[in-house]
Amino acid sequence: MIPVKAYAAQGAKQPLTPYQFERRDPGPRDIVINILYCGICHSDVHQVRDEWGGSSFPMVPGHEIVGKVSRVGAKVKRFKTGDNAGVGCFVDSCRKCAYCKQGLEQFCSVHTAFTYNATEMDLKTRTHGGYSSQIVVDENYALRIAPKMPLDRVAPLLCAGITTYSPMKHWNVKKGQKVGVVGLGGLGHMAVKLAASMGAHVTVFSTSMSKQADARKLGAKEFAISTDPAAMAKLIGQFDFIIDTVSAKHPLVSYLGLLKANGTLVLVGASPDPLEIQSFALIMGRKTLAGSLIGGIKETQEMLDYCAKKKVFSDVEVIPASQINEAYDRMMKGDVRFRFVIDMKTL
Repeated sequence: MIPVKAYAAQGAKQPLTPYQFERRDPGPRDIVINILYCGICHSDVHQVRDEWGGSSFPMVPGHEIVGKVSRVGAKVKRFKTGDNAGVGCFVDSCRKCAYCKQGLEQFCSVHTAFTYNATEMDLKTRTHGGYSSQIVVDENYALRIAPKMPLDRVAPLLCAGITTYSPMKHWNVKKGQKVGVVGLGGLGHMAVKLAASMGAHVTVFSTSMSKQADARKLGAKEFAISTDPAAMAKLIGQFDFIIDTVSAKHPLVSYLGLLKANGTLVLVGASPDPLEIQSFALIMGRKTLAGSLIGGIKETQEMLDYCAKKKVFSDVEVIPASQINEAYDRMMKGDVRFRFVIDMKTL
């Protein structure tokens, strides 16, 4: 077994504190990654604070993991010692169901082994995430990271990047389309960057005028205050695609009204509270309200390669591990531009 240092939550009402546990020894197809950086995702907060229900403790969060390969199993072919590698939101799946065969392991019909607050495929061994010094993972569930990519800015791509890239690819966002981005946080800022890199005309919707300058720097052409009825009225029926990154309760009907006929509003922010819609907001214009989770391994690798080519990386604030709890509180107040990333050397 491999001794590992980490930060963990011992309960939903408790701060994260230093913690030690053991990872399994690598099997013939496993790699060991010395973790250098791990992003802090809003879903980490939801799960640590048991806001979605079903959280198990102690919990080591973190699914935006990048580092260096330190050991490889005897049958590993895709990685060698010293390579950059990443781990995203899951570390295994059944590999045999229809979804796994399509490269949609995140929807595995048997069991997706999420990176933390979950179990391995045996349904017994608990998984622990990237707020830790090392991780052991099957090579087929690790991602290759190009040598010259800035690892601290790559880490959030393993969740925020693929969460916004996947629906844009699925709904075929392309040059010249009008794309709306609701919210300008960790997910939203990546949505703006990616949509702009695809040639879309991007509008950011926010409740705060203070976000306007950042939106334009990230690539947005327009900015609208979502609580201003007059501003929203001017944009009715203009958008091909809107991606909603807000992870709190908020109205959807006004955004559906901004879509063209046959337009799509995709939810990627996960509110713990129910969201309300009106049927006529969908019926009039044959509009689609959809949701999207991350992406499979193949698509996540495609996203990383795309970002390397286009030089699209997250804007981050790197913090020491001792500031994790402070970062959680700041993130809930919107006080981050745009993603906290933990320097795991500070463990």
